[in-house]
Amino acid sequence: MGDYRLIETPEALEELAQSLRRDRVIGVDTEADSFFHYVDKLCLMQIACKSGIFLVDPLKLKENGGSLEPLAPILANPEVRKIFHAADYDLYVLQRHGGMRVRNIFDTMISAQLLGYPAVGLSALVEQHFGIKLSKDQQRTDWSRRALSSVQLEYAASDVHYLIELASIIEKELRAKKRREWARQEFALLEEKVWPERQFDKQGYLRIKGAKKLSPRSLAVLRELFLVRDKRARHMDKPPFKVLGNGTLLELALNPPQGKRALGKRKGVTDLVLRRHGNEILEGVQRGLDGPEHPPLERRPQGGARRRLDRRGESRLDQLKRWRTVHSKELGMDPGVLCPNAVLEEIAWANPKSLDQLEKVEALRGWRLEAIGKEALAVLARARGAASAGEKPAGRPQAYKPPSKKRAPSRG
Repeated sequence: MGDYRLIETPEALEELAQSLRRDRVIGVDTEADSFFHYVDKLCLMQIACKSGIFLVDPLKLKENGGSLEPLAPILANPEVRKIFHAADYDLYVLQRHGGMRVRNIFDTMISAQLLGYPAVGLSALVEQHFGIKLSKDQQRTDWSRRALSSVQLEYAASDVHYLIELASIIEKELRAKKRREWARQEFALLEEKVWPERQFDKQGYLRIKGAKKLSPRSLAVLRELFLVRDKRARHMDKPPFKVLGNGTLLELALNPPQGKRALGKRKGVTDLVLRRHGNEILEGVQRGLDGPEHPPLERRPQGGARRRLDRRGESRLDQLKRWRTVHSKELGMDPGVLCPNAVLEEIAWANPKSLDQLEKVEALRGWRLEAIGKEALAVLARARGAASAGEKPAGRPQAYKPPSKKRAPSRG
């Protein structure tokens, strides 16, 4: 790829910003260092436009007394379309880095999901439409280290090289399947999303897989180890998982080691970890063993947790899932894209009898209401009727007629 320009000075960035004001569409990507530092930061911003590919280095800009501020009006301009692939994290780092908001988004990954592509990664889409295999060998590289190598820069440039043309192809497919409005609604949600400032969650240990099955004493140990790990990660400026993995924390909480020798034999505890953190780990284990037991976990679901369904509610949910499996195949979409499980659970719990009642299910927004609303109501009606008659309800409304057109197969 080789055809790109590296932007490292305020003067070069201002020149680029002036040029971008004449563009109506640009491709955008970012690189951050979340795999290497405790607090991740924006390390590179890639922009593709009609005049070429530009790799903007915010770390070098800062060294040279500049910032990304000249690009903020471009990103916020609703007259300029910004093409992303999997925009969510890019928007997060752009917002946090300089409070930059992005308007007029087109996301090729979301679009591919709505179209039912079997593989929606950028590499898969580029290979399918352009016959080019993009390298993946720099996905876990440390983008915060300078100077960036030619291999890193080539990789970064390739991430935006095909974005504009790819978006044009995919948008035509969306229009052909009458799903362009679906995509527009998803993009609008992205534009309005606001990420709160990152704060350390002292109860984050409860999200470790298997934590909620631990005894109160083991949970107390896990909590102390979680706090020790975070303290060490902050001090070393490393992601917590690079200090100790979640699996290791869980195993140490289940079977607390009694000394350094025992600790050193545990999976995930290397000689380096033992030397650097062994004493603090053992002190944390002892605090968990000697202190009060962990209080009982809250049993009632809160926030986005699944609602408790009675037997009939579970039956409604089962029928909705069966219907979704059939309907998603006919639409050529992944079932979870058509309607996530959490939304089906809300529908099953609410048990609406009309479109007006279904519209009150907050999780069911926009295009999904149009795509599944009437049929979901029919499924629920049949489930209620079967429950009253003591029968097992069928999964498909009898009046439903599947689309006559079949989805064309696409390469992965």
